[in-house]
Amino acid sequence: MSKKWNMIVDIEPCNNCRGCFLAVKDEHTGNDFPGYAAEQPAMGANWLDIERTERGEYPIVDAHYLPVMCNHCDDAPCMEKGGDAVKKRPDGIVIIDPKKAKGRKDLVDACPYGAISWNEELELPQTWIFDAHLLDSGWDITRAEQSCPVDVFKSVKVSDGDMQKRVNDEGLEVLKPELGTKPRVYYKNMHLITQCFVGGTVVATVDGIEECVEGAEVVVKQNGNEVGRTTTDTFGEFKIDRFDKNSGSYEIEVSGEAGKAATTVEVADGSPYVGVMSLS
Repeated sequence: MSKKWNMIVDIEPCNNCRGCFLAVKDEHTGNDFPGYAAEQPAMGANWLDIERTERGEYPIVDAHYLPVMCNHCDDAPCMEKGGDAVKKRPDGIVIIDPKKAKGRKDLVDACPYGAISWNEELELPQTWIFDAHLLDSGWDITRAEQSCPVDVFKSVKVSDGDMQKRVNDEGLEVLKPELGTKPRVYYKNMHLITQCFVGGTVVATVDGIEECVEGAEVVVKQNGNEVGRTTTDTFGEFKIDRFDKNSGSYEIEVSGEAGKAATTVEVADGSPYVGVMSLS
């Protein structure tokens, strides 16, 4: 069974240092790689970009970063529209031919992920080529991996069966799965972008003074069934993740040395802060 390239992107450690973005720019701006890609414009074309997502309500808010690029789909709409101007290599990489695609501005809108940019000067649709020119010369990583200090990226060349096993074992996801394009870029910890968390603060009155409670046990239930559990931090705060948007009402029960507290919260399209819960 043939092996094909896939990219795994771990959202959790990404801190938006933009090393990957700059590495792609460095590799392709002013550099022509015949058969792979013509040079990338210095401005206006981001073949690998970073999208920011914020979740939560004051005072518990987080931000996460989503690297986006060509997904090298097996059923890519750009291939269907492009004819011989767009090809899928045996190793899974999609290449927009820098000669045959000249003048094909229609291919920009063919990508439902917005990953194809238009080079006005060269009249070419262009996208990230998975550093195919480097892999073909003996590299086993991409420039994005090489530049990343926190191991966000991991390119793997395995059979489709082995990749599917990894997807199942690690809970990997793809962007816009409803499109059925079969992307080869997979994301780990996608819940940090697509799902919600529930946060709150726990306090107790000690000798007449309200203090934050560290180590209180927090349990979240829905319809009487436990769906999450954690303990409060030094500041008395808690955050429990992986709730689907618009998933309804939840009960929150908190217990500690100073007593207990309970409340309910509704999860709609954001991550709610339940406020201050006082133990008694």
